[in-house]
Amino acid sequence: MAAAVGADLHLDLAGQGGRGVRAALTRALREAVRSGRLAPGVRLPSSRSLAVDLGLARNTVAEAYGELVAEGWLTARQGSGTRVAQRGAPAPRRAGERRSTPPRVPARPLHDLRCGAADVSVFPRAAWLSAARRAMAVAPHEAFGYGDGRGRPELRAALADYLARARGVRADPERIVVVAGFTQGLALLGQVLRRRGVRAMGVESYGLWVHQGIVERSGLRPVPLALDAYGAVIGELEGTGEGEGGGQVGAALLTPAHQFPTGVPLHPDRRAAVVDWASRTGGLIVEDDYDGEFRYDRQPVGALQNLAPEHVVYCGTAGKALAPGVRLAWLVLPEHLLGDVLELKRTGEWGLSALDQLTLAEFIENGAYDRHVRAMRLRYRRRRDQLVDALAEHAPHVRVTGIAAGLHAVLELPPGTERSTVQAAAWRGLALEGLSRFRHPAAPPSLAAPARDGLTVAYGTPPEHAFPGALEALLSVLPPAE
Repeated sequence: MAAAVGADLHLDLAGQGGRGVRAALTRALREAVRSGRLAPGVRLPSSRSLAVDLGLARNTVAEAYGELVAEGWLTARQGSGTRVAQRGAPAPRRAGERRSTPPRVPARPLHDLRCGAADVSVFPRAAWLSAARRAMAVAPHEAFGYGDGRGRPELRAALADYLARARGVRADPERIVVVAGFTQGLALLGQVLRRRGVRAMGVESYGLWVHQGIVERSGLRPVPLALDAYGAVIGELEGTGEGEGGGQVGAALLTPAHQFPTGVPLHPDRRAAVVDWASRTGGLIVEDDYDGEFRYDRQPVGALQNLAPEHVVYCGTAGKALAPGVRLAWLVLPEHLLGDVLELKRTGEWGLSALDQLTLAEFIENGAYDRHVRAMRLRYRRRRDQLVDALAEHAPHVRVTGIAAGLHAVLELPPGTERSTVQAAAWRGLALEGLSRFRHPAAPPSLAAPARDGLTVAYGTPPEHAFPGALEALLSVLPPAE
């Protein structure tokens, strides 16, 4: 017979052999855990409830639970009920020993330290709702029409003031275009550059593969730039041709304030050099300022755009300061690009909700955005300090590299240990990414910046209550000192 446990789990007792109902129930539960249908930490029904569901005696269910607790598949605590046990990495097999069933990684991670998101559990819901109500109360009727392709003027005015004050950006509201996230902005720019005859874009040899894919889908050839302790090697932009008579690199995508993921800022000499390159060649710099507000050891370095507003597109986002789900970002464009970007933006589904834009404008203007950024800066700094202190105490051979900034840190590992560490983390239920995941596949070997083993640890991702457990799990999987 088949019976439901919870919302979507079924136990087929009829298919478990003829050695008695209790044995069939035990095997069915064990298989549900082993296969991942019952994830670690899931609370099972009480023995009374499951007995009623299955039409069995309560003692039969209790004995099956007890056997699985004794085997380590389940745990039972007073007041907490019966739960699926947390299962770590299996012990190494002895020589000649066979494994009857292949090991399984937990279906869902217990802890997540992957890069890409802020701590969304502290999104300022009450302040956001208040801003939405105020914005709706005074919104003009025309705000509910199709509107300007650049975005709501209220938001562009608020952004111009904020960016000039907080990031040193020379931002005219007329040259700001609001987009649905940085990826949409990069796709717009890539297509515009392709239409203008650009065929290659310099990208940092370590970066987010999603952005590299957007560059390629726009028809541009990504040219990896080596990275060292001073950031991207700008000299590699010079004389890098397409082959077969193609042109040189016409644009460069950089993260100058806090390189993603290695965590180094672009050295002042190289900031000057890349601006000089753009001025001499007519090239375009796309500045991804994804976490520029979050620096903990000193005042954040100003935007590169301030040095050459006609050669730099400044790209900012609310994804790290608020949450990715807000889906609002902005481009501060040189005058000569504005028309082409708007023309392309009008041709497809590039539009945005006017209501969300009005809400963000009010959120910025009433000071709530600044207050939230300051609060999150303190929170993330505290977490980074906890990570550094824990490593100093428990794994002093693992070094934190990069500046004290952003929502993630890079841990330098002994050579040859990255892959096994990431695998061990998966078995522990910890989602973790190795540094090699972010290395561009076409990046050539470089004496200045050789490939290295490391981990990207996103201390900004977990909710506050989950960070200590994630940190403990991380410490447990780090390789020992050599």
